[in-house]
Amino acid sequence: MFIGHFAVGYGAKRYAPRAPLWALMAAPLLADILWTVFLLMGWEHARIAVGDTRYTPLDLYDFPWSHSLVMLVVWATVLGAGYFFWKRDWAGVVAIWIGVVSHWVLDWITHRADMPLYPGGPKFGLGLWNSIAGTMVVEILMLAAGVVAYARATRARDWIGRYFFWGYVVLLLIFYVGDRFGGPPSSMNEIAWTGVVLTVVMLVWAGWFDAHREARR
Repeated sequence: MFIGHFAVGYGAKRYAPRAPLWALMAAPLLADILWTVFLLMGWEHARIAVGDTRYTPLDLYDFPWSHSLVMLVVWATVLGAGYFFWKRDWAGVVAIWIGVVSHWVLDWITHRADMPLYPGGPKFGLGLWNSIAGTMVVEILMLAAGVVAYARATRARDWIGRYFFWGYVVLLLIFYVGDRFGGPPSSMNEIAWTGVVLTVVMLVWAGWFDAHREARR
């Protein structure tokens, strides 16, 4: 799951209009943000295994601290508490908490049985990644639904809020298609560092254009 997580962030704006979009995006992306950091620190592990599933060349065999359901509940609570002390916005707290935990649910649908319930516990997964077409249809439809929800919940105050919002959507689709049909990565470090850089860029960009939009009454 990739753009499906962004879709959750977009859709959450409808229910938490006071929350900045970058925070609503960071919530469903948190597991992958932590994963790239933990990979670089050697706390979690993965390997390139072309054919492990039809969709992705990665064997995600060890990521209990970033992706287990129990730990995501912990991370969701920590992030939600931090947001509450910053904004005092209960709708935003709920949206962020659900967003963090939603990562496990969406990955459970797409991954094979590698999603841990808790560190060292049983692993689950429905294996949508074994269908390239099925995965892409589900994620693109999710993104479309999230974008529509965001567009209906907000309106542009200027050209930045209008054009850079739609440019962001187009770039997400380019990244998504390019990642799927490009060659396999050369190393896990390449994946981790690329993930760190792209996440920072995409969150800053989301916060930028969202600051140039306002909630519809």
